[in-house]
Amino acid sequence: MTLRALAETLGLEVLSAWDLDREVTGAYVADLLSDVLAHAAPGSLWITLQTHANVAAVAALKELSVLLANGRRPDPDMLERAREHKVTVLATGLPAFEIAGRLYAAGLRGGN
Repeated sequence: MTLRALAETLGLEVLSAWDLDREVTGAYVADLLSDVLAHAAPGSLWITLQTHANVAAVAALKELSVLLANGRRPDPDMLERAREHKVTVLATGLPAFEIAGRLYAAGLRGGN
C-alpha cells in the first residue's frame, strides 16, 4: 500500500510530502531511536511520539517514513531536516496503539 493510500484511507495529515506514491512494506512502533536503528526494516512506516530533528535523521538513514501519533506536532527543525533528507512525515491525533491497529486492519504488517 502506498503512503498516499494510507493517508487517504486513515485520514492522516501530510506534514512533509516527499514520495507519497512510495510503497510501505510494513510498520514499526517505537520511541527509542536506537531500537529503530537496530530493528526497523527499510520501507517501513515508523510510528512514534518523538518530534525532534534526530527522528528525521534516523528515518533517512533507515529509509523510513514517519507517522507522529497522539496529536504530536514536529519541531520546526524536524520538518526542516525531513525536507532536507526527503523523508515523508505524517500525523494523526490517534494514540499509537490505535493507529497501529488500524494500519494492521488495512493490511499492513510488521516491518522487521
